[in-house]
Amino acid sequence: METVDTLPQEGTLLSTGDSDVPAQALSRIQAHAPSACRTVTEVLARVGDKWSMQIVMSLADGPVRFNALRRAVDGISQRMLTRTLRALERDGLVSRMVTPSIPPRVDYALTPLGESLRRPVGLLGDWAVAHRETIASARERFDSEQRGEAA
Repeated sequence: METVDTLPQEGTLLSTGDSDVPAQALSRIQAHAPSACRTVTEVLARVGDKWSMQIVMSLADGPVRFNALRRAVDGISQRMLTRTLRALERDGLVSRMVTPSIPPRVDYALTPLGESLRRPVGLLGDWAVAHRETIASARERFDSEQRGEAA
């Protein structure tokens, strides 16, 4: 039996003989680089946090002023919006444009890199909406089973 010993799963090694994982996927697993995983985790932590995805999608139709963005992202505080926008700007996903006026006008827009994120974020959102009820049912079933074991 040929085993792949680079990616343990819950104490079990993947094996081409007893797995439904295609050989092509196994070769990607074998080529897994921990440094690449850390990079992916770091990027996903930014784009996958509670507010970033909502902000990206709120900017999808073009530049938006700060207060309009705050109204568009339900439940976000001014402080959290400021922090998230700064982080997205730092990562090169959002640009900040200040127009000198009284008071100063500040608009936020997606950069080309931010625009490239719209599609995957939209697809992930579509997936979440499509599977929301299935996940809720699975959670209820799991919680019910856990309560039964605890008794």
